[in-house]
Amino acid sequence: MARVAAEERVVIIGGGLAGLTAAVRLSSRCAVTVLDARPRLGGQILTETHGGCVIERGAEGFVFRSDALPRLAAAVGLSDQLIGQSVTRSYGFDGERLRVLAPGEAATFLGFQVPRDDLGLGIRSFRRGMGSLVLALTAHLDGRVGLRAGIAAEHVELRSAGARVVLDDGARLEADAVIVATPARVAANLLQQEFDPQASALLAAPVLSSVTVELAFSREAVDYPLDATGFVVAQDVQQDGLRACTFTSAKFADRSTSERVLLRLFFRPEPEQLEGPLAVNDEGWVGRAMDGLRRALRVTGEPLASWVSRWPGALPVFDDAHRAAVAQLETRLEGAPIELAGSAFHGPGIDAAVRSGEGAAERLLARLA
Repeated sequence: MARVAAEERVVIIGGGLAGLTAAVRLSSRCAVTVLDARPRLGGQILTETHGGCVIERGAEGFVFRSDALPRLAAAVGLSDQLIGQSVTRSYGFDGERLRVLAPGEAATFLGFQVPRDDLGLGIRSFRRGMGSLVLALTAHLDGRVGLRAGIAAEHVELRSAGARVVLDDGARLEADAVIVATPARVAANLLQQEFDPQASALLAAPVLSSVTVELAFSREAVDYPLDATGFVVAQDVQQDGLRACTFTSAKFADRSTSERVLLRLFFRPEPEQLEGPLAVNDEGWVGRAMDGLRRALRVTGEPLASWVSRWPGALPVFDDAHRAAVAQLETRLEGAPIELAGSAFHGPGIDAAVRSGEGAAERLLARLA
């Protein structure tokens, strides 16, 4: 492949994992700018550290068999931080008691879209949490590309040569190529001026929301061995949308101090619970989490600390209609200097996001060569 001229300009809209992955691949051969409307980069990855405890506010890991994540970690000097689960078995809660599940049964029950070969293998992460990857990516890219958080794109225009990204403040960025690495509905708004009706079809992209509650307890407050990854709740006995609980401090090494237990509960909220007059506040979600825990475990006292994380509309659902809409838009984009990247388009999960970012970068390099 011929070397891309230094003046080739690529704008990546979306600073989540797909966008940052594409930026790493392109940074040595193009002038790259990454935009994200949010005040931080990393998308659905957000890790915090409190008192020696590692708290995942977003994604906690990636499928065990992924080769894309280790490849990306190696590119940014993070290979030695990869870890697997300390335990792999899981429990199911039937409303009365916990039982050990067969390998892969938990993922299948929860409807996770996991390849068959990955069932029962668990996930991998990084020693200090998934946020380590975002920090390493941004450190690697700093000085190589323009990283602009808190900058929202309004739409993309085609030009006689290349494309133009119009920002919400009216500013314009000229580019030889653009990668759209956003949620599907955001991509629809960015592209509908030039690529309707295919772009607008993504406005109906199905999504689900998530709320997680991480609770820290003293070790003696939880009278249970915590010898598994956690438990899933049978659908017919779920209350308040509680679907699962991860025994965080048991699942991965070094997630807490020896005196602390971390438990993370996963809820599928109703839309009215996230916004409007019926929205549930942090105290309400913690109360729901405690009620759910006490149904399944022997827990005494109140948590020492809690962290509530809301992810409205963050989980894409790949039904046949959505797959068809993405395929039709990508067909319409053929020949245009625009690529789609991210789990909103090419499959759910961290591994899919990275592979999608790699693929978008490779296609652009081939076009610009």
